[in-house]
Amino acid sequence: MRISPAHSVIGMTTSIMQRPALGPDEHPATHRRTRNLAATVARFSARHRATAIFGWLLFVVAATVLSAAIGTIAAKDSDYGNGESRRADKLIEAAGFPDRAGEMVIVRSDTLTADAPEFQGAVREAVTAVEGTGQVENVRADAVSEDGHAALVTFDMSGDADTAADRVQPVLDAVAGVQDRHPDLYVGQTGAASIDKAIMQGLEEDLTLLSMLSIPVTLGILIVAFGALLAAVLPLGLALTAFMASLGLLAAASRLFPTADSTTHLMLLMGLAVGVDYCLFYIRREREERAKGADPETALAIAAATSGRSILISAFTVIIAVAGMFLTDDTAFISLATGTILVVATAALGSLTVLPALLSKLGDRVDLGRIPGLYRRESNGRFWRLVLKVVLRRPGVSAAFAAAALVALATPALGMRTASDGADGFKHDKPALIAYDEVSAAFPGGADPGVVVVKATDVTSPRMTAAIDAFKTTALATGKLHEPVTVEVSPDKTVARISLGLSGSGTDAASEDAVHVLRDKVIPATVLSVDGAEVAVTGEAAQSVDFNKALTGSVPLVFAFVLGLAFLLLLVSFRSVVVAATAIVLNLLSVAAAYGALVLVFQEGMGENLLDFHARGAITSWIPLFLFVILFGLSMDYHVFVLSRIREGYDRGWPTKLAVSRGIRGTAGVITSAAVVMVAVFGLFTTGSMTSMKEMGFGLAVAVLIDATIVRAVLLPSVMAMLGDRNWYLPKWLGWLPNLSHR
Repeated sequence: MRISPAHSVIGMTTSIMQRPALGPDEHPATHRRTRNLAATVARFSARHRATAIFGWLLFVVAATVLSAAIGTIAAKDSDYGNGESRRADKLIEAAGFPDRAGEMVIVRSDTLTADAPEFQGAVREAVTAVEGTGQVENVRADAVSEDGHAALVTFDMSGDADTAADRVQPVLDAVAGVQDRHPDLYVGQTGAASIDKAIMQGLEEDLTLLSMLSIPVTLGILIVAFGALLAAVLPLGLALTAFMASLGLLAAASRLFPTADSTTHLMLLMGLAVGVDYCLFYIRREREERAKGADPETALAIAAATSGRSILISAFTVIIAVAGMFLTDDTAFISLATGTILVVATAALGSLTVLPALLSKLGDRVDLGRIPGLYRRESNGRFWRLVLKVVLRRPGVSAAFAAAALVALATPALGMRTASDGADGFKHDKPALIAYDEVSAAFPGGADPGVVVVKATDVTSPRMTAAIDAFKTTALATGKLHEPVTVEVSPDKTVARISLGLSGSGTDAASEDAVHVLRDKVIPATVLSVDGAEVAVTGEAAQSVDFNKALTGSVPLVFAFVLGLAFLLLLVSFRSVVVAATAIVLNLLSVAAAYGALVLVFQEGMGENLLDFHARGAITSWIPLFLFVILFGLSMDYHVFVLSRIREGYDRGWPTKLAVSRGIRGTAGVITSAAVVMVAVFGLFTTGSMTSMKEMGFGLAVAVLIDATIVRAVLLPSVMAMLGDRNWYLPKWLGWLPNLSHR
């Protein structure tokens, strides 16, 4: 087989090892061979272009077909939960209670009371209307609010609860008809099925908006970054195909790890972010070498051996960080980890295989569609050159100011409070969620009740019946637990399910306090005093309490896993204890600062109107740990790229300060472009209706912005400048570590 010059050059590029002082512009493609997996893969792709390109397309198509053929298994309600609330859910499931979707209609008046004829007529009409749909059962109209101005009609959707949201529209229409006939009253429906329907509609609208905005926004940024249409399209095309392929892999993985609702949203976000970034690293390095006078083959070879290797290390770092979520043993975290790992691995695979094949085929034609005024092969980075000049002139002062700013921003995180989002986690602009607020106001906790599960030999025995009656009286006397109180008995009479209202919104501190009163005072004094009784509490508030408790126990393990493995990876990659430790500390600072900003905005409510949400006095329970692992991985993405360039210069024999200066200046343009893409993509998630998605997008965007500016442009160079040659300290007993090429 005939080997082209491009293949030979790439082969030589993989042979770079440490050696004495190369000239500042000398290319390393003429030195002896060493192991470089990224360059080896690129060499194969360049040699077998058709195989690499069509192989990638076949992979994407096959994965997409697989997803359509087998479907993705969604996590069920019984897959979620922790601690006592999960035990309660299992008891309910095992007892054979019909799986129903509970609904309610509230009738309220500011002037009339529930005994007024018009009011009673509206209640009767509501009962008749919902029964007339043929979709409901167990209709009851026996709850009146304490002020007498509101009444509830409660009922269950017949049939499978999992499909109730698809069948609830006729009932909603019937209730809307009652409202139309009684304009002087408020008549609204809410409940499990109607809220699920409203939320799914909201999520579909959000996803449609994100799809419409994310692609053109990303493409616009790339056009500005590259100044050429084809060069801008390549990263976006690779990111989108990687996302499509990873969805197919997720369908297969869902057989082992059921998929949570937010997983595909996160995969789209991460796929665009890292997929575009990896291509930026590769293409911009190839352009930089061309600007220095290298021919297309040599430029691609150097990019393969340097940026390609950085992509490989970055992807491994992100995957290691995200894998820490498996240690939580939580369905939602495991699903998010699975999706993120799949999309990051797929994006890295495409960047290391099909991208060099395409660049080898295109050569300088990758710059087709040049835009006058925007096109340039090499970014001059004037702004960052000026910043870096100031920083390196006074590294101690610069580091102190930057660290102080990050610590000040991180301080609010000390008061972070977490809670489940529940119905409060969505924008309440749809009828079912507006009705939810009305029910919550008139019947505290009635819209999202606590559920007490009592298991005994016979829950209808005189002694247990008396204990349940005492439970009702004691609970209502606390002032934290409220009507309506309902009791349902399983078919075999061994389990009773008691529902009652809790103070608060269902997810706030008042609701959590009500759960503790229920568990610690009311239950022990009543139903638990019966010999042989087993009692457990569930519901939104109880699940939030148990989730936080479980998370508190697993967080240290996750942190130790992520930090430990990241340290080892950096140690092996850069053969330096100091570089690895510095990177860990700086990344922890940027994550802490992002936490502080998150608390200021979403917990304290700064910027409510701007971001269009209602502060609940808490952060969504899963967000902090999720942000830690994702942000740690993404922060390392930049650090690995910058450190690789710095180490590359040091290996050429440059003094550390010169290597730092040139390394950061050389990466300023690509990192700025990559950060702008990430911030823009993450920022789009703040436009959605889910508060948790806003928190996720905001936290990721702020952290990337901090990391790409304060940390990368000020803290990193100032700290490394102060440390000098001590940056590269490696104990003698670690001398056996492999000496990997950075050139």
